[in-house]
Amino acid sequence: MKHNDMVDWQKIQTVFLDMDGTLLDLHFDIYFWFEHVPQKYSEVHSVPCEQARDKLVKLFELHRGSMNWYCLDFWSQLLSLDIVTLKAEVRHKIAFRPNVLNFLQKLIDHKKKIIIVTDAHHDSIKLKFETTALHEWVDGVICSHDFNRPKQDPDFWLALHKEKPIDLETTLFIDDSLPVLRSAQAYGFKHLFLISQPDSQRPCQDNNEFPAIGDFLEISPGRPVTVAHESND
Repeated sequence: MKHNDMVDWQKIQTVFLDMDGTLLDLHFDIYFWFEHVPQKYSEVHSVPCEQARDKLVKLFELHRGSMNWYCLDFWSQLLSLDIVTLKAEVRHKIAFRPNVLNFLQKLIDHKKKIIIVTDAHHDSIKLKFETTALHEWVDGVICSHDFNRPKQDPDFWLALHKEKPIDLETTLFIDDSLPVLRSAQAYGFKHLFLISQPDSQRPCQDNNEFPAIGDFLEISPGRPVTVAHESND
């Protein structure tokens, strides 16, 4: 069965979309945290680059999945680095995933409400919006930092629903994180998709839990349209 046959677009009114790894290529974030930051940490703290990388990887694993992991202020203070400035240094690597703008245009054409739901820090959101103009294509942005809970925390959805009620029967949610999708499923979302290859430079992730897509054309309502300038290179 084709994925577009699995989405009853007549029933879907709202589309929740993750940002990093879903709309935008996760390669930027992987490169930034595992290459650029270790290099700068090595230079600033006068330690070998491999030693810096090993130290940072351990710290990343310690905080992964928590709000600290997504908080640029936390990492700036912990590492004595200006993380926001360092991100801007490699902003040329920020890019859309395949056919994102085609998909968003088709959602607009079909009068669907488009909401970004992200764990990204507000400063990171600002940089990526300035670089891609992604905000011009959506109706709103929900940032987990405003609730002080990451999306994979079941309490995030409770807090969000209290402020902005979610119609679970008519909302489609697409994310690249299995823990996040599991949390959404446990909360009661009926329409969930996993991005199979969040980072264009890495293999597809293992998954036997959720329908997965590699290209948004697989579930785009109607025929694809031609939208130029999806790359920021």
